Amino acid sequence: MGSLIDSLPAPLFNWMGPMPMPAINGLFDPFFPKGLQWYWKGDFVKALPDEAIDTHIAQAAQAPSPFCLMHLYPIDGAVRRVAKTATAWPTRDATWSMVIAGIDPDPENADALKTWGRAYWKAVHPFNLEGAYVNFMMDDEADGLVLASYGENYGRLAKVKATYDPKNLFRVNQNIKPA
Repeated sequence: MGSLIDSLPAPLFNWMGPMPMPAINGLFDPFFPKGLQWYWKGDFVKALPDEAIDTHIAQAAQAPSPFCLMHLYPIDGAVRRVAKTATAWPTRDATWSMVIAGIDPDPENADALKTWGRAYWKAVHPFNLEGAYVNFMMDDEADGLVLASYGENYGRLAKVKATYDPKNLFRVNQNIKPA
């Protein structure tokens, strides 16, 4: 007796297969063309109690642009089977990585995006864990959040940075400072 898969018709098209990294990085480009204003805030999320969901809904309703969004990226599987100190990233008990993104094509709205993103984050942060995915941080918030994001691993990482990048050449990100 065959499996259910064996009884399914062949797909009309199949886009599955190897894909070069530049193609993967550009998948969302048609939705977010160059020139948009952006303001990002992130957090790690362990749970979404009803009160947190209500807060997300209320904050989303205040978005200054229809392009504004909030994503929750799942963190699960093998991530939970690795010790907190085994790699740079220690937040193995997070369920999601959250990003709040204020987006608009009009440069006149840049301040409104920042105000909305900060207010949204401040409203939901009490429900969340410390730290965030460093690519979801803006320059104006990086120092304290980078430290929180790497937690007890930060000191060890700063020593590695001091050994291999003492002049902080690789600094065009929310980075670890050399010890």
